[in-house]
Amino acid sequence: MNDSHRRRSAAATCLAVTAALLAAGCGGKTSGSSTQTSLKGTPVKVMVWNPEDTQGSAQPGVRLTAQAYEKWINANGGIKGGPLKVLTCNEKNDPNEAEKCAQQAVAEKVVAVVGSYSLAGDRYMPILQKAGIPYLGGTGVSAAEFSNPLSFPVNGGTPTVFAAHGRQLVQDGCKKIAGVRYDLAAAAIVSQFLTLGATSAGGAVPKDIKVPLTATDLAPQVAAATKGSDCVSVILGTASGLFVKSYVQSGAKTKLGSVVGNLTPQLAASTGGSSGPLEGAAITGYYPPTSDPAWKDFLAAAKGNKDIDTTNGANETTWVAFKVFTEAAKQLPTISAQALVQELNTTSGIDTGGLTPALTWTASTALPIKGLDRIHNSTATELAIRNGKIEWAKAGSTFVDVRKVLTATPAG
Repeated sequence: MNDSHRRRSAAATCLAVTAALLAAGCGGKTSGSSTQTSLKGTPVKVMVWNPEDTQGSAQPGVRLTAQAYEKWINANGGIKGGPLKVLTCNEKNDPNEAEKCAQQAVAEKVVAVVGSYSLAGDRYMPILQKAGIPYLGGTGVSAAEFSNPLSFPVNGGTPTVFAAHGRQLVQDGCKKIAGVRYDLAAAAIVSQFLTLGATSAGGAVPKDIKVPLTATDLAPQVAAATKGSDCVSVILGTASGLFVKSYVQSGAKTKLGSVVGNLTPQLAASTGGSSGPLEGAAITGYYPPTSDPAWKDFLAAAKGNKDIDTTNGANETTWVAFKVFTEAAKQLPTISAQALVQELNTTSGIDTGGLTPALTWTASTALPIKGLDRIHNSTATELAIRNGKIEWAKAGSTFVDVRKVLTATPAG
């Protein structure tokens, strides 16, 4: 095994911590369906879990998005005439509680766990796998989601989005890039994929600027990142605002960019909108911007619920996951976990209405990298911040595929 492939295999074990850093924005207790419905068919029961009311990365929008989808689909005929019933579980960022959620999913005999968020994949996936329950469209924050045969991710996670980000920055004219990330071993994985993307497009190896976890003044990192760089990729999750604050105070003019979930529309609006430092920032994502017509059903379902951030990547992934579940379930004579797994493993392509390319999980479409072989969708989207909103980077933009970038073996 060459050094490049060895690094990529090891990367899978670090994705959980990395993804937690990038997320925008464990009680084991299960709640029932959030809606009443007049549908008379057999209920189709699934589960969603996510951390709430806890330290760390709380993601209440994942549950709220699932419940919004439940209400929306049931108002539009349900699934094969039966109502969708969404059970929820708060896993509290606690591996023990995530395990309890999985045990509850088995006890409730759910058809699938859909669009959930949990770092504890090594605890919940074996339980689901033993019971034959698929984990469909999790938000990509656990390494097990990219390796377990019962996991069906709808996007390519950290490897795909950062390889695409490096590529986008260089194609935007950023030959010399600095990546700013937390000083954690797992966060170093970000730099590896950013480097793959940048160098594949002809750019230099990006500078790797580390931020101590306890830092509150990032002036030293701003100085180091902007010196001699064309662009700075800010990879600090919800703490990206700290970097932008110090950046503004420094008077620097180096162009900023990041992947979705770091330099957010809210941060852009709070720092001056079209006249602020984030105007024109290159943003790499998994999906089209929410202004795209493909999101019209999500926007309609979330309308009036101020607690659902439709630009949050975890929430968007949850909506996509439920759409995929519905489309797959419609193909089944009898909806069961076993039949759903078979359908997902053999489908020639599930249409998500433009939110992703047609999705498949056949052996022939797997990413041929050990530990990342459940990644089948290796596409990303090139976006930009304009007037405080995230839009397509260019008119006519669509999905870019970085499979060749991820699998190429550098010369020498």
